[in-house]
Amino acid sequence: MLCFLILVEYSMTNNEEIAHAFDEIADLLEIEEANPFRVRAYRHAARTLRGLGREVGELAARGDDLTRLPGIGKDLAAKIEEMLESGKIKALDKLHKIVPMGVEALLQIPGLGPKRVKRLYHLLGIESVKQLEQAVSDGRVRELPGFGAGIERNILAALKAHRETEKRFPRAQVRSTAEAIETYLKQASGVKEVVVAGSYRRGRETVGDLDILVTTSGRTAAMEHFVGYEEVDEVISSGTTRATVILRSGLQVDLRVVAQQSYGAALYYFTGSKSHNIQVRRLAQQRGLKINEYGVFRGKRRIAGKTESSIFKSVGLPYIPPELREGRGEIEAAYEKRLPILVERADLKGDLHCHTTATDGHAGIREMALAARRHGLNYLAITDHSRRLAMVHGLDSSRLLKQADEIDRLNDELKGITLLKGIEVDILADGRLDLPDKVLRRLDLVVGAVHSQFHLPRDKQTERILRAMERPCFTLLAHPTGRLLQQREAYDIDMARIIKQAGARGCFMELNSQPLRLDLDEFHCRMAHDEGVMVSINSDAHAKQHFDYLQYGIDQARRGWLEKRDVLNALPLRELRALLRRTMI
Repeated sequence: MLCFLILVEYSMTNNEEIAHAFDEIADLLEIEEANPFRVRAYRHAARTLRGLGREVGELAARGDDLTRLPGIGKDLAAKIEEMLESGKIKALDKLHKIVPMGVEALLQIPGLGPKRVKRLYHLLGIESVKQLEQAVSDGRVRELPGFGAGIERNILAALKAHRETEKRFPRAQVRSTAEAIETYLKQASGVKEVVVAGSYRRGRETVGDLDILVTTSGRTAAMEHFVGYEEVDEVISSGTTRATVILRSGLQVDLRVVAQQSYGAALYYFTGSKSHNIQVRRLAQQRGLKINEYGVFRGKRRIAGKTESSIFKSVGLPYIPPELREGRGEIEAAYEKRLPILVERADLKGDLHCHTTATDGHAGIREMALAARRHGLNYLAITDHSRRLAMVHGLDSSRLLKQADEIDRLNDELKGITLLKGIEVDILADGRLDLPDKVLRRLDLVVGAVHSQFHLPRDKQTERILRAMERPCFTLLAHPTGRLLQQREAYDIDMARIIKQAGARGCFMELNSQPLRLDLDEFHCRMAHDEGVMVSINSDAHAKQHFDYLQYGIDQARRGWLEKRDVLNALPLRELRALLRRTMI
């Protein structure tokens, strides 16, 4: 009985929550100028938790020794147990009392990591976002060591962006919450259908709140069940057909109970977007119809609304996938019968960007290959970092060639998966690549990436990438803008020129599926589509379970109107090899 109770308690806290707490401890310790080894230990532990293939609560519940996990000693294992049991860590609570709350808020400003926050706090006494804005306005920030006028301008831009995005959450962060609530609601008495609508359903990369619709035979039971969810921090309102709550994470969730006959209309209405819905309502008005969340009406008579398809049919349109409903030409495309047949996860045949323990990955080549096969892939490119990234032990020419030989040997052994020899090579500031051409020619593909000097002027940054793409061996431009959602702005480049150059050179663009990258964004995906430049939807996997990230890339690609024919790694291996060879001239 005791074990059962512990299992229930452990199941309430997941790996991401504990990893986030460890990251927060590391940030606060760094601000407090603690021992760097302690800081690194917490960061390493957070990476370990995110890289696990199962919930650490399950391991603890069955009595596994958590100190056997990489980088987890007795102290960190005890803190994991503490959070699993109580949902908090006393050491973190103590740091919250030491470091002013306003200083912690500074960490949410894109581009302000703990090192810079530490200087702002200790050297200028800045303890809030408002004080930071004033210090920037006064010109005091540029005087700090390691800042300057350029950094000050970047902070000013970040403050503006932060004001616009501070109430939004990355889609990947919300996904587990949405799925957990969906599962929870299905357990309520009388509930028949549960669906998450809104921007989440449209696949947007950030989500402001969750809109959930249910059909049920007992409204009261569903509402009582919803507001009793264990993660609810505050109930804003609760009625017979609608309730609004704030979760402990700060995310707002709205629940609506809808009648079965209005389910399609409500799902359509609350999926949005507003711009798309307005355009469709205008079409309805031209036909003497009225569309709202209850259905499509001619006068007082309901003529459609049970399904979404019936809504579109009522105004003479085919079904439009949720990802396209942004009011950006999808109505016209639907009328002209040129809606794209959007790419799906099942279309992907392989992955052209992943890392192993040779650099900063968490699994060896064989392990990554087998994991890719389990995820339904037929081929996988091994693309560890090049020597420029010394902090991750990047590969020099000798180590790269040895890895290539190892890949050849594995291809003789492995069944059902083919490994491709590659490298994620740094694009240097002058456009040269980090490794010599004679070595790169031994590979199947070369993935070029910018990992430094993000703040070069637009013309120089663009020319840097264009020169790299002109190198004899260049296949794919990785995470083309370098952005990290809500953490680092994209570097300033002329993407139209770069995509045109990719088309002329015969190389390709990456859509990096890492949840905080999603780079290319939806607009650049559509730009590539319009220019006829193929996009590779890659996981950038650093651990076996990271191949799950491919779904986030698919979501983004669909918002960018990409079809299977637009996607490089939707090609069978033989066709892919032919295209890769042309980039290695």
